[in-house]
Amino acid sequence: MMMKKTLIATALVGLFASQTAFASEETQELRKVIEQQQKVLQDLERRLEATETRVEKTADVVEEVAESKSATTIGGYGELHYNNITDNKSDSDKKAIDFHRFVLFFGHEFTEKTRFFSEVELEHSLSGDGKPGEVELEQAYVEHDFNEMFSGKAGLFLMPVGIINETHEPPTFYGVERNPVEKNILPATWWEAGAALNIKAAPGLVFDGAVTSGLEVATEGSKAYNIRSGRQKVAKANASDLAYTARVKYTAVPGLELAATAQYQADITQSAGGVDTASATLLTAHAIYSIQGFSVKALYAQWDIDGKEAEAFGRDEQNGWYIEPSYRFNESFGLFARYNEYDNEAGNSDDTKIEQTNVGINYWLHENVVFKADYEKVGGAKDSDGFNLGVGYQF
Repeated sequence: MMMKKTLIATALVGLFASQTAFASEETQELRKVIEQQQKVLQDLERRLEATETRVEKTADVVEEVAESKSATTIGGYGELHYNNITDNKSDSDKKAIDFHRFVLFFGHEFTEKTRFFSEVELEHSLSGDGKPGEVELEQAYVEHDFNEMFSGKAGLFLMPVGIINETHEPPTFYGVERNPVEKNILPATWWEAGAALNIKAAPGLVFDGAVTSGLEVATEGSKAYNIRSGRQKVAKANASDLAYTARVKYTAVPGLELAATAQYQADITQSAGGVDTASATLLTAHAIYSIQGFSVKALYAQWDIDGKEAEAFGRDEQNGWYIEPSYRFNESFGLFARYNEYDNEAGNSDDTKIEQTNVGINYWLHENVVFKADYEKVGGAKDSDGFNLGVGYQF
């Protein structure tokens, strides 16, 4: 009996010892797992702290940018044209396809009140000796808002004249080619260098004034006293005689825009020797009225030039006007008709007036992408007809 009790006791002690050893091993394993988890948690804490630091730094940069209001922008526009025109006087055809303009905008906002804007253009795809195109700097100016009423700019900028001179991206107007009145009389696109002041006198009433470089017309040859040929494009421009420009624009009535511009230059020959001083005055006015899908545009422009040489060429008076009704059916389709009259030799007794009618359609694939087609008839001093096709974009 004693022997059995001893064996049972020995067995119980052994079982307890083995269980204790097993429990000890489990405790050690559990301790290892806990230590590993602690290491993982510590690593996660370090990563979280690093992430929070990066987020704080990013937030600081964003806040600095927001406070400075500094931003750089890039944009542009372009247009491809196909012209198929027959000259009925010479019975010859002109068929041409041309990437007329490729333009890039670069702007930068230094602060909420001070900004820079520029525009570089390549005309007719190729430039250089014997090539048809040019690379031109059309705008490069700094603009500053002095307060809510006054702002000014200095540098090279578009002149405040007409309808398309300051806004001429292809999706913004009807017709493949720009209208001939603003092209030959004003003459768009027209830019000069100098300083300008903008005054917001009242809601919808704005005044602009500018002192800039001016035109320099030839005094002999077929281009003598021709306004468009007188653009110097601020390329080592002769500044013997500056130009003074003033404009008033009224837009207080919804859908209505009225504007008038006057410019005076003491001598558009830039004091060329051997000819009379040719002081020149430009007067132009336009109206735009839009209601629902219907719009109508009308513009008149005239130059008065002094001097016996200008008078001898019949170019002491140059004028033109056009009217353009249009109807936009929806976001995609619009129709227009435009009648133009202009004369760069209105001062002579000959019939040199040119008449041009265009009728066509615009199809906007997107608000900033447009396809165009129009029929063109030219009469008066010229006689031609044909059609134009084009595609244009802006961004």
